[in-house]
Amino acid sequence: MTTARGDIRTGIVGLGNIGRYHAERLLDLDVPLVGGMDVAADARTRFARRYDVDVYDDHQELYDDVDAVIITTPNKYHEEYAVDAFDRNRHVLLEKPLAHSLESADRIATAAADSDGLGMIGFNNRFANTVRIVRNRIDRGELGDVTHVEANYVRRRGIPGRGSWFTRRQIAGGGALIDLGVHAIDLSLYLLGYPTVTEVNGVTRGEFGTQEEYAYLEMWGDDAGPAGFDVDDSASAFIRTEDDRTISLEVAWATNRPENNEFVVRGTESAAVFDLLDGDLSVHSASTAGPDHLEDTSIETRQNDTHTEEQRAFFDAIAGGDDDVSDSVQQALAVQRVIDGIYRSSETGGTVTIGEE
Repeated sequence: MTTARGDIRTGIVGLGNIGRYHAERLLDLDVPLVGGMDVAADARTRFARRYDVDVYDDHQELYDDVDAVIITTPNKYHEEYAVDAFDRNRHVLLEKPLAHSLESADRIATAAADSDGLGMIGFNNRFANTVRIVRNRIDRGELGDVTHVEANYVRRRGIPGRGSWFTRRQIAGGGALIDLGVHAIDLSLYLLGYPTVTEVNGVTRGEFGTQEEYAYLEMWGDDAGPAGFDVDDSASAFIRTEDDRTISLEVAWATNRPENNEFVVRGTESAAVFDLLDGDLSVHSASTAGPDHLEDTSIETRQNDTHTEEQRAFFDAIAGGDDDVSDSVQQALAVQRVIDGIYRSSETGGTVTIGEE
């Protein structure tokens, strides 16, 4: 039995900027937004005024009225809201990362596996038109055997407000690696077909957020200075899978270099190079058809709203259409294992084996 998107009563937990961002896209997709929950009274007031829906300070009251929930809280609180939703067989779209720690992520994944509710993690970059083109070419065999991904998600100056939850390890679980790296790792593994990662070697650094004199042009909140910063602002890592495919990872909130959002997907027949943010895409190969030569092809496509497409996939899966999200939670758990491994590698100064525990 199928269900129309317009019949899936949906609520949002976490009514800050990203919660409102999701709310707008629910309206665009004609999915009924029936309520929201936040512990902050002012956030509830703004949300109720803007969307004319009921708001709550208790998520269980919201869950009484919904079929699906979108969770956009700080990382530390993902477990409480997601596990309770899965226990009540609600469908869950959970913003990345899966959790602030591997242990918490594992508990969420267990709850999802035991639930009749569908779970999806917010890896929205998978839905970019450029990524879809690359994935289609991989599936058609045009890149040959894809063996390595160079993944860059590097800002020159882009630390969230020091003192916000983003820069506090107890709440976020980490800094640039868990904020930006989670996207880069997921996207790399997604393009490789999600092979099992066996080992990682990485270094995380806190070089800029700890500076008393931190030069920046914009910050996403009030700057509390180095006292409000106890996480990493960059990470470098090398990731190896069971079939010897590899990922080289560079992520940063702040560096003394131009920003770089380039992904290079290297295959035995050709390579695809794309910019994660602006959508530039090119394909590079060589040929012996005629005189030996190199071929470089630029591909143009429209930019699209990846969060809208993410929601569309989520609700279509609930409605009984194409299900491209059934492995989402387990894949997010695999990403969390990699992130945990990189942090442990940085602490110990060596390669860390990634298990399936």
